[in-house]
Amino acid sequence: MGKTFTRRRVAVLGAAATIGVGSPLRYAKAAEFSFKWGTNVPDSHPLNVHGRKAAAALMEATNGRVELRMFPNNQLGGDADMFSQLRSGALECFSLSGVNVLSTMLPAAAISGVGFAFKDYPTLWKAMDGKLGEWLRAQIARTGLVVQEKIWDNGFRQVTTSTRPILKPEDFNGLKIRVPVSALWTSLFQGLGASPTSLNFAEVYSALQTKVVDGQENPPAIISAAKLFEVQKHCSLTNHMWDGWWFLMNRRAWGQLPPDLQRTFSTVIDAAAMAQREDVARQNEALKADLAAKGLIFNDVDPAPFRATLSKAGFYQTWKQKFGPEAWGILEESTGPLA
Repeated sequence: MGKTFTRRRVAVLGAAATIGVGSPLRYAKAAEFSFKWGTNVPDSHPLNVHGRKAAAALMEATNGRVELRMFPNNQLGGDADMFSQLRSGALECFSLSGVNVLSTMLPAAAISGVGFAFKDYPTLWKAMDGKLGEWLRAQIARTGLVVQEKIWDNGFRQVTTSTRPILKPEDFNGLKIRVPVSALWTSLFQGLGASPTSLNFAEVYSALQTKVVDGQENPPAIISAAKLFEVQKHCSLTNHMWDGWWFLMNRRAWGQLPPDLQRTFSTVIDAAAMAQREDVARQNEALKADLAAKGLIFNDVDPAPFRATLSKAGFYQTWKQKFGPEAWGILEESTGPLA
């Protein structure tokens, strides 16, 4: 009888876990703690897919005490708006790029996005899960925000254009390209000879459609989810920059959780981040074939000439001075010499 009960109990728990992945579990009482989580990418993006799984897992792990309500695709405003809401407490959780809006308040947060710094994922994750990530989280904590340990993956970024493919550095000359609101991004493309325009992501599709800009740069998962292939012709596989999202939380909201729930919260969110990383890397490869079938023309790029052009333009030396010797030294422990 004991063995039968055990098997039955396992089956019930397994079914409950399966239900929790696809939809929120129902509990008799309203959640004791309810937090809003804003993101800036379309609902189908792995950030939101795994975010919903994390929300279901958190409800289950806390027996319904902690609820995460997701607001994807800029429902709560653009990056700058959501960041302002996060700092004021109007929004409790926000997945934010360190290279993007966060760097407007904390310039050091952008160091993970230095152009052509990371050659591949193993090099990147060794840095972000190691000394560089630890250093960055310490800087973020000093701003009064709470940051979870594992950064979520946005992927290596590629350049798309409606005019010409980018095959060599000279192809950037005069190109009107959208970049996020970030001094590092602007500096990178100015160093390559382009004419960058800073826009929040919510404005990208219309800017491309109306020819305010001729190009943009994002990983394949975003190019697909935001349907940018509809208004772009070429995709050059530059891998010029990696970007990810820190899971940030308003400190007062975080302080509402007792220590045991804080530990559970962090465990669930970081586990979801690790699963999302695998999904993004897998999707970004698989989506190339899908996007090509939809008419996007891909071309490979040798990064060496682009890196040499940036070096000649003083890009690396400039940012070494801006970030300071300590931060730059930690970066180069993973990447090798850049400047």
